Amino acid sequence: MKPAAGDTGATPAGRGSAALVTHSGGCHCGRVRFEVRAPAKLEVSDCNCSICAKSGYLHLIVTRDRFVLIRGQESLTTYTFNTGVAKHYFCTHCGVKSFYVPRSHPDGVSVNARCIDSGTVESMAIKPFDGRNWEASRHLL
Repeated sequence: MKPAAGDTGATPAGRGSAALVTHSGGCHCGRVRFEVRAPAKLEVSDCNCSICAKSGYLHLIVTRDRFVLIRGQESLTTYTFNTGVAKHYFCTHCGVKSFYVPRSHPDGVSVNARCIDSGTVESMAIKPFDGRNWEASRHLL
């Protein structure tokens, strides 16, 4: 996976004129570390699809050029299901999914906002997303 390659266009964290800051984060054991450029005031989605509801994932979707995997490529394993478009990356040591390539934005990255280190996030607005009815709700992302 090469999540830092090329601009992919506008996504939720890429809209507006808010200044971007660099947020750092990673998995529980620290083997996987990343940086993501996004506003200090985040707007994230809380999806109710089968995998997100079970894991408590909060989506911060960014363009690929705003995400850098700092370390841990060798500690990642990939899980896919259904259409196979989404690439869910889990740490093989602690099991945490700190980011993945979402079906809704296959040229972007969804960072789990719960995996961002404290100190750079000023606020986090959480909006529900009806992922159980993904086809009907997709246009809202």
